[in-house]
Amino acid sequence: MPEVSLNQKVKNLIQKLGEAIHESVSESENIAGVVKNIREQGFDVLLMLEATIGLNEVEDEEETSPLRLTAGEPGESTFTNNDVSFLKSLRITLSEGEEETQ
Repeated sequence: MPEVSLNQKVKNLIQKLGEAIHESVSESENIAGVVKNIREQGFDVLLMLEATIGLNEVEDEEETSPLRLTAGEPGESTFTNNDVSFLKSLRITLSEGEEETQ
């Protein structure tokens, strides 16, 4: 899937999302309580979180033709192009002949 260049407005929104996630974690009473308990046990705490933000550009209805898996599965399972992209992001691929457009 090719990378799409993001306009500045979307970049700013992603930045705000990251800041909101950071703020939520920083102000969480549950997290603060657990960190306090760990410190009381004699340990210093360094909390590092990594967030991956994935964006999929919304396509027109006619461009999102579903795909179906036909390799011996009972019934028909349908997958949209987004489903297939998600599977590929997990390094799960469908072999040739398993992808068919309806």
